[in-house]
Amino acid sequence: MPLKIEIWSDYVCPFCLLAKKVLDQATEDKDVEITWHPYELRPEPTPTLLVEGDYLQTIWKSVVYPMAARMESPIVLPDVSPQPYSRLAFEGYQFALEHGKGTEYNERLLTAFFIEERDIGDVEVLTELAAGLGLDAGQYRTALQTGRYYETHQRIQRHAHEDLGIKTVPTIFIGEGRTKVEGMPQRSFLTKVVDEVLAAEQLAAEHPATEQQPAAEHPAAVPLPVA
Repeated sequence: MPLKIEIWSDYVCPFCLLAKKVLDQATEDKDVEITWHPYELRPEPTPTLLVEGDYLQTIWKSVVYPMAARMESPIVLPDVSPQPYSRLAFEGYQFALEHGKGTEYNERLLTAFFIEERDIGDVEVLTELAAGLGLDAGQYRTALQTGRYYETHQRIQRHAHEDLGIKTVPTIFIGEGRTKVEGMPQRSFLTKVVDEVLAAEQLAAEHPATEQQPAAEHPAAVPLPVA
């Protein structure tokens, strides 16, 4: 069976785009099943951040841009101010997931915001992006306008907060024992964790009586959350 990996992310967090690259590298040529889940850093009515504000300007110059340069990732601070809420985009993710395009949708939303500087809080922008993935534009737009996936998304948010205790993104759970990695991991570190969990699960499969160790937790490598 493939190693199950779950990653909780927000489309307005640059570390989630960077973490995707690290996760892809850490799991390359390995039998894994990666599932993405939505987590709003700043749900309505919490104010979102101003691009011209000191916080975003400082964190991008001191942390995000240097990290992106080391990773050779063409990420930019989007000129969309204030930053958009991500609820509608996440409701659209449920539509994409239902139509077999969840993974592609996640990647498209992250690159649209952090590379193309598109306003992913706008229904028409979201509809255009969804259509570009081969999703039905009319059905997608209607789903967002009617709130078809609103309750589904809210239920997932409650699960993240109340059951899983997630406070930052990205947060990654690895394996059946749900080893938890919070924040932006380095490639070597995440590769080590993935390999260790893979080996442990293989051992448990070969020797069912082997007692599994409790899931570990690994703190963030950078200060989070940010947008």
